Amino acid sequence: MNVSIIGLGLIGGSLAIQLKKNGFTTSIIGVEANAEHAELAIEKGLVDRVVSLEDAIANSDIVILAVSAEITLKLLPQVLDLVDQQVVIDVCSIKRSVCELVSIHSKRKNYVSTHPMAGTENSGPKAAIENLFENKAVVFVEREKSSEKAFKLVSELFVAINMRIIYMNAIEHDIHAAYVSHISHISSMALAITVLEKEKNEKDIFNLASGGFDSTVRLAKSSAQMWTSIFTNNSDNILVVLEEYIDQLSNFKQLIESGNTSEINLLINKANKISKILK
Repeated sequence: MNVSIIGLGLIGGSLAIQLKKNGFTTSIIGVEANAEHAELAIEKGLVDRVVSLEDAIANSDIVILAVSAEITLKLLPQVLDLVDQQVVIDVCSIKRSVCELVSIHSKRKNYVSTHPMAGTENSGPKAAIENLFENKAVVFVEREKSSEKAFKLVSELFVAINMRIIYMNAIEHDIHAAYVSHISHISSMALAITVLEKEKNEKDIFNLASGGFDSTVRLAKSSAQMWTSIFTNNSDNILVVLEEYIDQLSNFKQLIESGNTSEINLLINKANKISKILK
């Protein structure tokens, strides 16, 4: 099975590692616009060679787009224009605009829209790690619009790296992603900015910050380019979630101002129920 990966950062690089390790393919072709990243990907053994987009597609059975939403929207139609029998996958975390873009493309059935629900705050080839996808969920979007051949092949790929497949339509996906992923990043970034604005002494931040703060602001280290693209392309859903989140923050603020300990306690206990879901 010949696989090419466009974009050799955290997701693309980690896919390359796992697809080789788990025996889905023995060699991977890379496509990477950043020359430094391309060199590093080869040095790390993520890919066997880096070639042009056209060469990669011509020599592949599966083409994986592992780039930002903005670049996916630019490249996906171009990639579909170039394929014959090849199967094309994207892995970005917004789906409605991507699926709408190619909804009437003549090669739409060659395309499988997916979102592996895995990642870290790091980026670039140096961030690629083993087992990133182990026992995580991968969302297949608009599965019915892909050919049986494409669906079967992409299913085999994700099963090979031990992912659980779930199905959604594009609108459902983008709403759920806003709630469980996108808002987490905004919250983390807002907290990081708040602390940086008020705690001017970096040494104090370093000395006093402990596990809770570290885990909360971890996502603030995420790629600006990638998340700007996500926020703008899923803005309708994110704005709804932000309004609800701001309401919850305001509720906490009012209860703390009034010293209403019983209501504060009830809110915390309500929040604690998430532990029964995220065991």
